[in-house]
Amino acid sequence: MAHAKTLWTAAAGLTAGAVIAWQRKAAGPAGQADGNRWLAVTINIDPGELQPGKLPEPLAEYGDRIETRVGPAPGDRGTELAVRLREPEPEGAHSLPARLAGADPRQDLRRALRDAKSLLEAGEVLEPDAPPTTHDTPGGKLVGLLGRRAGGEGVL
Repeated sequence: MAHAKTLWTAAAGLTAGAVIAWQRKAAGPAGQADGNRWLAVTINIDPGELQPGKLPEPLAEYGDRIETRVGPAPGDRGTELAVRLREPEPEGAHSLPARLAGADPRQDLRRALRDAKSLLEAGEVLEPDAPPTTHDTPGGKLVGLLGRRAGGEGVL
């Protein structure tokens, strides 16, 4: 009897989750194309130290192709730097297959934003050790596979 209740509870939870996900997908982002979202990072510097017109080199290379917003991060935790591409990309450019193939135009912008954060906080772009300093384990191989599938963005 308890087993049946557990199954019914799990089924109800999955159904509710699926309905919520379907409703959110159908509603879509309010007036904003998926590829035109702001990409943001919190940087551990004072808000006055960073100006939208004086961005670090990885972002300065984009010039007028990006919009930027700079402001204080929530909770007095530094500065929030947000960027997005000015020109909307063609339909499907931000799909999962495009991301896996490395063809999503936001991937390079995400990488530049991450590099800019590193430059502002540490003075250099930090890279992982190469070759790694540990032996390959099954868990390490799994993490490596997932990292490669993230397209170099640090996002799965």
